[in-house]
Amino acid sequence: MMNHIGRYLTASGVKPIVSYQHIFKTTYLYGSYSPINGDSFVWEINGVNTTIFEAYLKGFSQYKPKEYKIVVIDNAGFHSTKNIEVPDNIYLLRIPPYNPELNPCEQVWQYIKNRFKNQRFETMHDLKEWLKQTVNHMQMQTIKSITGNHHYLNAFYTAFKN
Repeated sequence: MMNHIGRYLTASGVKPIVSYQHIFKTTYLYGSYSPINGDSFVWEINGVNTTIFEAYLKGFSQYKPKEYKIVVIDNAGFHSTKNIEVPDNIYLLRIPPYNPELNPCEQVWQYIKNRFKNQRFETMHDLKEWLKQTVNHMQMQTIKSITGNHHYLNAFYTAFKN
């Protein structure tokens, strides 16, 4: 719930006033976003670990179960694939370390964080409602625009052109 201060455009010499709070409470988003059609699947949950990640993958596999899904993962500790069951319709694509620009979700998280700046929430419920509204009202076209990395799009269209 700690707010993040961002820049404001103001008249020259006018200092913007932003209310600030220093409370450390967290919630987490797990999400998968398609650069192909803008579809999304998101969970808001109070933690990150391999058990939750495995449950997320199971839930995601049941969303449009006939689809084959490629999930881009980075080197986050909870992305460890040791001793977890990956559903048959999901492939985990690990990207090299320190390359967040290759992870479509990181682009969406940055989009959300930019809208989070200078916001102040009285309660955790208020923050969760804001997240829910922000995530649920993202247009498919916006998601495609944010996540549309040319490397993935070229690979997809090349693979399915034949």
